[in-house]
Amino acid sequence: MRKKSRIWLLLVLPGVFFVVFFMLIPLFSLCFGSFYGEAGFTLSNYFKLFGDRYFQQVFVRSLRLSLLSTAVCAVLGFPTAYYISKYSRHKGMMMAFAVFPMFTSPVIRSFSWMVILGKKGIVNSFLVSIGLFAKPQSLLYNEFSMTVGFVQLFLPQMILSLIGVMDNIPDDLTLAAGNLGATKLRSFFHVIFPLSISGLVTGSVLVFTGCMTAYTTPQLLGGTDTRVLSTMIYQYAMSLRDWTQASVVAVVMIVVTMAVSSAFNSLSRRINPMA
Repeated sequence: MRKKSRIWLLLVLPGVFFVVFFMLIPLFSLCFGSFYGEAGFTLSNYFKLFGDRYFQQVFVRSLRLSLLSTAVCAVLGFPTAYYISKYSRHKGMMMAFAVFPMFTSPVIRSFSWMVILGKKGIVNSFLVSIGLFAKPQSLLYNEFSMTVGFVQLFLPQMILSLIGVMDNIPDDLTLAAGNLGATKLRSFFHVIFPLSISGLVTGSVLVFTGCMTAYTTPQLLGGTDTRVLSTMIYQYAMSLRDWTQASVVAVVMIVVTMAVSSAFNSLSRRINPMA
């Protein structure tokens, strides 16, 4: 018994050391560094940051775009996952199509959207050709292009999270609801949707966290005038060389992400206590 424990300990130790030295220690150093200045422990860094109007705009924009992208992914991902899970005859192929975009680098996907949404891109050419607009519109380097990039980037995670839960919902439940007089729409909202809350919450947390921490997509599709927290950290650290303020922004991002994730979990328990 002791020999087996030693073997397991030897197998676990490399992973523990890796997590401690390359994740936990840098994370705690980042957090502690944001609370210290020349005079020692202080909260002035946070007061200074939250009093900055520019940071307030960036913070609200980051939160708004992340929540909006999460909502769009939920609206698009739920029916897609339901169809793949319950009605598709080629489930494996459909799941492969859903996962396939994840095999492409976010840089390549962002550049692709720059080509599609550019003033000479496919979308503007189509809108001008049908007479909807007289001249090409500015679809790039704004919140719209960032939302499109976020949705395309993280929608597969929402779909896969929902499929994993919907596959475990017995078909007998919907059949029983139909035998009791419920329509397909009513059985969907009273049977399928409540039992899929856990998958919806998991997907929402993944999408929101990804949107809040993504750097490549907002940097390429948002431009210099549409900053979010991740690009703001880069600006403070690499352009201004202000590592203290960069640490403060990073801590704020971590706290907001954890708070919203907890809110999602709390909301799911209120909607469905069994989730």
